[in-house]
Amino acid sequence: MIILGLILVIVGWLTSTSILITLGAILAVVGVVLALLGGTGRPVAGRAHWY
Repeated sequence: MIILGLILVIVGWLTSTSILITLGAILAVVGVVLALLGGTGRPVAGRAHWY
């Protein structure tokens, strides 16, 4: 999710499309939050691991 978000940000920046930049940033932030919560061993939404 983090990598997809970064790809969308880069593509949005290259094409000057603000919606892609916004969606990419949101996906990257959500991916980082899920990675941090999963790394601490805390189950997220009933799941212990997100693959």
